[in-house]
Amino acid sequence: MRNDRLYKLEQQSIYIIREAYAKFRKPGILWSIGKDSTVLLWLARKAFLGYCPLPLIHIDTTFKIPEMIAHRDRIVKDWGLELVIGANREALAAGMNPECGRLVCCGALKTEAFRETVNEHGFDAILLGIRRDEERSRSKERIFSVRNANFEWQYKEQPPELWDQYNVDVPPGAHVRVHPILDWTEVDVWEYIQQEQIPVVTLYFARNGKRYRSLGCWPCTHPIESTASNIPEIVTELKSIGQSERAGRAQDQADAYAMQKLRAKGYM
Repeated sequence: MRNDRLYKLEQQSIYIIREAYAKFRKPGILWSIGKDSTVLLWLARKAFLGYCPLPLIHIDTTFKIPEMIAHRDRIVKDWGLELVIGANREALAAGMNPECGRLVCCGALKTEAFRETVNEHGFDAILLGIRRDEERSRSKERIFSVRNANFEWQYKEQPPELWDQYNVDVPPGAHVRVHPILDWTEVDVWEYIQQEQIPVVTLYFARNGKRYRSLGCWPCTHPIESTASNIPEIVTELKSIGQSERAGRAQDQADAYAMQKLRAKGYM
């Protein structure tokens, strides 16, 4: 039996992906290897009949959990994907790591690496798997959201989006962030993963009473207490849990407005 909500979300997301592909010269997909960006990748393949014409961009901080990298390489090989790996080699060589400060490290190893990769490859649109319900600053996003030449997000000056009329005008040197699953919820994502049988990294499923709800760098990402070892159990857990999705992400706890500050400066 078809889930009408998931069908409508899927069709809206596919429409957005196709619009981005049609309107921009060189779009790419930012792939964190997490559940949300993997759902985005799956939707992109559905949008183009099983083939993803957009290159994937993965920002490698060198602090990712090894299982994530193994999963990344397996999916790229199995699905025949183009993968662009970006890293801030200069900062890494200078010893940048989470002990230097969570926000400083994220700025150097994620935001700056992302900026360099976008500029090097000439991407003018980046599709990301963020959701409004995930974190407060993301709830302020538009589906098509311009970042200026300095990668800055002017979140107080965003135009409204009415009747699926998206802003595709990009000033010189700027790029657009496109958010095809912005209206999805965490439960929607998991129910869609189950419906489509999308392969996700096994870190999301409980082992010894713990599982990861959100994935990032291993020094800054911590599992939650959980016995949910399959998707139906995860969905049941999410419908009763009171903890925020990113409660295990250390950078979010570094400052009351940590994520908004990071994202205003170009963070994903």
